[in-house]
Amino acid sequence: MAKKTQVKNKKVKITQTRSVIGRQEGHRRTLRALGIKRHQQSVIHEVTPAIAGMINQISFMIEVTEVEE
Repeated sequence: MAKKTQVKNKKVKITQTRSVIGRQEGHRRTLRALGIKRHQQSVIHEVTPAIAGMINQISFMIEVTEVEE
């Protein structure tokens, strides 16, 4: 059996930079799923395939920076 190695996942800080006014409902729901409720709010998440997909979908509305821990 192969040895399991611990891979340290990257963490990113996601900040909403553009308004949701006039945006598609799917974009609003994606922001909500990320935990962002207000304009200029920031949240920190580990990068998983699901989170990466959400970031890709609304990349024009958010700013993503890598966080070191």
